[in-house]
Amino acid sequence: MILATISATAIAAAQERTQPAAGALLRGLDKFNGSVVDIELSVGQTIKFDRLNVTLTECLYPVGNPVGDAYAGLQITEEGNSGEAFSGWMIASSPALSAMEHSRYDIWVLRCIIS
Repeated sequence: MILATISATAIAAAQERTQPAAGALLRGLDKFNGSVVDIELSVGQTIKFDRLNVTLTECLYPVGNPVGDAYAGLQITEEGNSGEAFSGWMIASSPALSAMEHSRYDIWVLRCIIS
């Protein structure tokens, strides 16, 4: 059921005309100490959020409605752990649809940065 929902959303996003942005604004939460940080990234940039390395591969927004939604391609790795903590697309309007599953950290996309 969840896979069907994700697929339907991905298809809807693919059918919506989008255009690329220069970057994205993400929000990071450390669940242990409750700190919240806004993270501004350019496409191709990697930043360090505590033990996480966050790379923005792409950010897309609806043509004619840049504040309507944001689709961010992210790759997230954690120091000391092999493999990726997250690799895929996060959608601003549906953060729970494609969320990073981590015991300590949450990261989600807020919007694309156009200029």
